[in-house]
Amino acid sequence: MTAARSVLPGGPEGVGIGWRREIDLTVERMAGVDFVEAVAEDLHAGALPESVSALRARGVPVLPHAVSLSLGGAEPLRHDRVEHLAAVADALDAPLASDHVAFVRAGGLESGHLLPVPRTREAFGVLVDNVRAAQATLGVPLALENIAPLLAWPDAELSEGAFLAELCERTGAWLLLDVANLHASAVNLGQDPGQVLDELPLERVVYVHAAGGVERDGVYHDTHAHPLTTDVLDLFAELCARHRPPAVLLERDDRYPPDDELAAELAALRSVHSPS
Repeated sequence: MTAARSVLPGGPEGVGIGWRREIDLTVERMAGVDFVEAVAEDLHAGALPESVSALRARGVPVLPHAVSLSLGGAEPLRHDRVEHLAAVADALDAPLASDHVAFVRAGGLESGHLLPVPRTREAFGVLVDNVRAAQATLGVPLALENIAPLLAWPDAELSEGAFLAELCERTGAWLLLDVANLHASAVNLGQDPGQVLDELPLERVVYVHAAGGVERDGVYHDTHAHPLTTDVLDLFAELCARHRPPAVLLERDDRYPPDDELAAELAALRSVHSPS
């Protein structure tokens, strides 16, 4: 079985890994990496890290992934942050950029965390306006990622799947589907991941995130500091059985293991994504 083709011209295909400064040489030298993703806020368009430039010179796509646009926030969009993401995407010659369906700012304060957007019609309208404003500045398509919630706001008017599906329909945005975050929603909120997959426009999934986490006292923490779990791999397999995405990326942000352990996790994702 061959890997699915990208749904975007020049979009990612195969298996990738998140670029982090702590493992820059590991990522640069690791075999079998088809693309990488870097946190946009960690890059400067005019002075890309040497290892990122080396990857690009080899033809490895580097995708910018933002964490601070606060697209779901009620406060005015910070256009300087969108412009930074646009500049980084241009410097990387990236086929797309991404951020989260979340807010990180309220009352002039920065949370430092990705907070869930209330799934109400009022909040949805604000989110749509912010996404459209960001798209008007970005020179590349925008993909939006579901987050790993620790709580759910009351009085939801839409399920998560319906919320994301309508968001794509109204804005034309793509989906960056995080299967670890779907698992977090299942554990923490009792949400059925199968129902979410049923409701999502899976043909809009441009690539997938997978990461490790840990469950403590009945709460799943999406740490990005632990190995991939069987539950996350199984959920990725369920997604592939329904509609195989063109690409999947391993995220790791802390407690970096030896290179051979990272390589084994990439191989595990590839065995699910593109079985021989």
